[in-house]
Amino acid sequence: MMVRTCSGATDVVGGIPVAVYADDPISLAGVRSQLRTQPGVELVDTVSGRAGAVAVLVAEAPDEPTLSSLRRLARTDNTRAVLVATAVREAELLQVIECGVGAIVWRREATGHRLHQAVLAASRGDGDLPADLLGRLMIQVGTMHRGASGSSDAPVHGLAPREVDVVRLVAEGMDTGEIASKLSYSERTVKNVMHGLTTRLQLRNRAHAVAYALREGYI
Repeated sequence: MMVRTCSGATDVVGGIPVAVYADDPISLAGVRSQLRTQPGVELVDTVSGRAGAVAVLVAEAPDEPTLSSLRRLARTDNTRAVLVATAVREAELLQVIECGVGAIVWRREATGHRLHQAVLAASRGDGDLPADLLGRLMIQVGTMHRGASGSSDAPVHGLAPREVDVVRLVAEGMDTGEIASKLSYSERTVKNVMHGLTTRLQLRNRAHAVAYALREGYI
């Protein structure tokens, strides 16, 4: 994907730095226009050197150039990413998650509100996947696990019981507040649990943690 950004001054000051990348000017202008009016968003030209920045990549599908761009952003800039795509094939889904994408938005659903929701989730390190993609991810990773272990109930090690509890609720689409209420934890405890396991296991984000837990047979 040939990445292009919009040159010019920053549009909004004081919010989450958000850079939009697209391979065509219409998509670039459209997504920027949708985000420009959303609260707490600071549109910037590039995420390079911007702490807490979110990159929004717009593509028809996550082809290899797009995946390379995602890997570079995660590796060199430590940036949270949102992918806006028309379609994601089964073979690409896990690659996208492992590239550090925590939020995916279908292009047909990319309203200002939906994009804003995805940017906020990505900035917090939360997962935000369309329900149909989450279901496909669970099936895909479950199949991989059964193929690797020869049994869907093979014993595994690495996650503490409360980490499993938290990740299971993340997989069900709950946010931090909902998980805290469900488990009678504080929101800080839930965040600490997620931070601990993603750091220890070198996982990119919550979606990657769900993929790991599914692949290892915890959920």
